[in-house]
Amino acid sequence: MVKLGVNIDHIATIRQARRDDVPDPVMAAAICEMAGAEGITVHLREDRRHIQDRDVRLLRQTIKSKLNLEMAVNHEIEAIALEIKPDDVCLVPEKRMELTTEGGLDVGGQRAEIAAVVQKLQGAGIKVSLFIDPDEAQIKAAIDVKADCVELHTGKYAEACKLHTHDDRQIEKEIERIKRASALILASGLTLNAGHGLDYKNVGPIAGIPGMHELNIGFAIIARSVIVGLDQAVREMVEQLK
Repeated sequence: MVKLGVNIDHIATIRQARRDDVPDPVMAAAICEMAGAEGITVHLREDRRHIQDRDVRLLRQTIKSKLNLEMAVNHEIEAIALEIKPDDVCLVPEKRMELTTEGGLDVGGQRAEIAAVVQKLQGAGIKVSLFIDPDEAQIKAAIDVKADCVELHTGKYAEACKLHTHDDRQIEKEIERIKRASALILASGLTLNAGHGLDYKNVGPIAGIPGMHELNIGFAIIARSVIVGLDQAVREMVEQLK
């Protein structure tokens, strides 16, 4: 079965709206694990808009599954990762004004810099994933910099699945694109993950791709938890991945 990593950034988004102590992402992580999540993902952004340093440190000490730290190629965040030593680091692009990550990392355009970060993190015993578009050139660059894993950006597929932008032809096009990229990743010996915009209705075809190891899902689960509770929301997503 495909593993579920739950991104709890938006628990922190709610907390930071009032600069309060609640809801606590660390408590949320424990609930996610008890409900069946096999990993916890957080993005420590340069502007600290949601997850804080304190959250990452406490999560490292408390979660029982796997801590996946998303981060930009940034010396400050890199130093924190090397200190805390999450199980995995996923390198992602980052812009201050974006609402959420808008696309995959341009590995080919900053190959030397990314290779240096990958080497440092791996030297500390951290597995490194690269969040990239399902693009052959970017996959080849990920192989060149010796990443352990590729997480495919599924945003275009998810956008085509939305009610107000639903496009069956585009959906099929994106699924085929993701499948071709997945085959290339697996043939190279890298671990295959995916994420971004996945929800209860569109996750099935992505989870069904042969060799898919893990899906990282955040917003859909946290939004659903407002209605049914976090435990139930995670359990429902786990069922979708079976």
